[in-house]
Amino acid sequence: MRNEELTELLTPVVADMGLECLGVEYSPSHGNGLVRVYIDAADRAVTVDDCEAVSRQVSALLDVHDPVDGRYTLEVSSPGVDRPLYTPAHFARFVGGAAKIELNLPLDGRRRFQGPILAVDGGTIALEQDGVRIDIAHGNIHKARLVPELAEKPGKVHKGKKAKKT
Repeated sequence: MRNEELTELLTPVVADMGLECLGVEYSPSHGNGLVRVYIDAADRAVTVDDCEAVSRQVSALLDVHDPVDGRYTLEVSSPGVDRPLYTPAHFARFVGGAAKIELNLPLDGRRRFQGPILAVDGGTIALEQDGVRIDIAHGNIHKARLVPELAEKPGKVHKGKKAKKT
């Protein structure tokens, strides 16, 4: 089963609990696959209790519908600071923020892009890469995540004051 189909199956159950199902990632594997469900709350942080409650409901639904072949581990998680971006609406919510995008098919010879999200127009995501606007069809996006804004640039060392000898 594809990630989008799992998301469609699980979204109503998560919504009934007052939460948003951002998306589902299914990683099949020999012996034991992984089903990861990302949830969010509109007006507060997601709690461990939220994750546990959603896990119980989703587990029961998956048992009834049995959409995943073989054994798997179910993981319910908040999106975190490097949240995944699944829909054009997710990109629109973070216009101005930076995203890291991996494509299914190369665009201008590249499959990976990273830069500020400039705009979202229907199913097209505009991203700035190396000072150039790149328009990416949402359907060509394999995986996308926000790039967290760090208080300091990587590699910058904070130097403290040395104590004076007396």
